[in-house]
Amino acid sequence: MQRLAGDRAIAENTLLIPHPYPDGAAAAWIERQAEQCDNGKALILAMVADGELVGAIGIHDWNDHDRAELGYWVGRPYWGRGYATEAGLGILAHSFGVLHLNRVFAIHYSRNPASGRVLQKLGMRQEGVMPQHIKKWGVYVDAVCYGVLRDDWLRSHPPGAS
Repeated sequence: MQRLAGDRAIAENTLLIPHPYPDGAAAAWIERQAEQCDNGKALILAMVADGELVGAIGIHDWNDHDRAELGYWVGRPYWGRGYATEAGLGILAHSFGVLHLNRVFAIHYSRNPASGRVLQKLGMRQEGVMPQHIKKWGVYVDAVCYGVLRDDWLRSHPPGAS
């Protein structure tokens, strides 16, 4: 995890992944995520292909409003292979079919259009742009917002359909 997440290109387009990625940070992150999952505040999963870690995906911050934020990262050697889309479809199916959330949303940096394409493939629609919403490494970055509602998701992904 440290090798993949520690890539500058990963940290550059995520809110909380540091660069350089310090020793011990991966174990601490996994422990925090496990605690969040145990407390019902998040569902964070590893993306794995052929026994190798590819990245991570999850939802967090669902509450009385029945919504959650989707977040993910994929290691650079695995970009463009559909892993984020495949994992995202599974997370959304769980979010709407098991957790009965009403809405899932995600944000990506405008300088990372590939992430926007993943969100579109998941059936999310662009809802707006927040100019200079994030300050990453001293630079203000526009945040592009996407979302999907449960009813819209279920119309295009009915239960039991493959």
